[in-house]
Amino acid sequence: MFNKIMKRGHKKGSKSEDVGAFGQVPQPNMVVNHASRTAPAVAVASSQQVQSGGTGMVAPVVPPPSGVIEMLPSFRDVPVSDRQTLFIKKLHVCYVQLDFADTLKAVREKEIKRQTLMELVDFIQSGAGKITEICQEEMIKMISVNIFRCLPPASHENTGSEVNDPEEEEPYLEPSWPHLQLVYELLLRYVVSSDTDTKVAKRYIDHSFVLKLLDLFDSEDPREREYLKTILHRIYGKFMVHRPFIRKAINNIFYRFIYETERHSGIGELLEILGSIINGFALPMKEEHKLFLVRALIPLHKPKPVAVYHQQLSYCITQFVEKDYKLADTVIRGLLKYWPVTNCNKEVLFLGELEEVLEATQAAEFQRCMVPLFRQLARCLNSYHFQVAERALFLWNNEHIVSLIAQNRQVILPIIFPALEKNIQSHWNQAIHGLTVNVRKMFLEMDVELFEECERQYMENQAKAAEKEEQRELTWKRLADAANQGDVQDMET
Repeated sequence: MFNKIMKRGHKKGSKSEDVGAFGQVPQPNMVVNHASRTAPAVAVASSQQVQSGGTGMVAPVVPPPSGVIEMLPSFRDVPVSDRQTLFIKKLHVCYVQLDFADTLKAVREKEIKRQTLMELVDFIQSGAGKITEICQEEMIKMISVNIFRCLPPASHENTGSEVNDPEEEEPYLEPSWPHLQLVYELLLRYVVSSDTDTKVAKRYIDHSFVLKLLDLFDSEDPREREYLKTILHRIYGKFMVHRPFIRKAINNIFYRFIYETERHSGIGELLEILGSIINGFALPMKEEHKLFLVRALIPLHKPKPVAVYHQQLSYCITQFVEKDYKLADTVIRGLLKYWPVTNCNKEVLFLGELEEVLEATQAAEFQRCMVPLFRQLARCLNSYHFQVAERALFLWNNEHIVSLIAQNRQVILPIIFPALEKNIQSHWNQAIHGLTVNVRKMFLEMDVELFEECERQYMENQAKAAEKEEQRELTWKRLADAANQGDVQDMET
């Protein structure tokens, strides 16, 4: 019985404590000694080269047994031939995950790791020596262990409360950012370095790595998203083999956001990357890119939090129209499809974007969509929310839009005239009243005969409407009288 109890006392540690990313044991320069086991030997690349074979020989490096992280010498203090070995030792130090929830815990270890990360960044940035393939592999593993993690739940997921406006929520700031920032900086310097050979690097920065990087865009910390945006943009620029995959993966994030969750912290940053990508599209534009516009970008106007990323979305949409003017009709009809009904702030954003699209629109495309477009604008002119009506009237300050309207005034003025007259007669805001008078005067100067014809038609329609209303009231009066007579007859009988 005593022997059984003693055997139970020597349980193996859980795999979750020892196994790092990629299913391998993290190999930091820290070895905890126990009486029951000895320190493992870690195989790393030796800096010595075998001239005859032309390849680097791997020599075992055994980290010194220690219960804590120890500071290693700087790269300047060791011979050039030993720097690759020291580089891997420093990577092993950075494998160690430290608890940032308690600021007073492991202060010395945190500072050592921070200093080590800074040295690694400086080493890559300085280009002091081209690092070996084994060093590159170890570095990407270390970076993966540090940055790929479960993101904390959003505030509404924690409390179960109703989803609030993302702009009003306080962002969660990552406590481990002092270390995390340096890890991201190391990855960025590695990607942009002229010494980095893409043929070698693509083995480690593969599709799986890129996909995990994209998952991190949902981080609430804006500092992290800014680094991710820069890094992914550089990866897209340097690794041509990954470009179709990155575009498709971003597509999938958008689809899930639009049709499932309507919650994602990094839509704005992803759209910023896409803005630069769209700017580089070659002409004639591929069908794949046009489908992306129709299936992903235009539907991004639908979600409630569109105000958070609308500036970046508007830029992407405008880039498409500037690249291929024939897409203007598709874009304008897409905007009309998702035009807000009750959200006035969103409507103001749509009107601003519409102006940018119309600036890049040619006459032929404008004619295809002008009837539904100006029916919607007429409704905006009569909006009781003065900012919506004001923003719609400001379209007549744009010379290109006015020239398009002037060329097609025979169709547009009859649509817009009743809305102008209604504003002049009954809108509550004096500023809107003044702007409407200016637009009305502009149409009068364009074509007096057309204006007078529209005015005559409007007066006739108003007279018909008044007559119809009078007849309706008389009908209701006759019904009321008939009902009263019926009640009297019932009482007499």
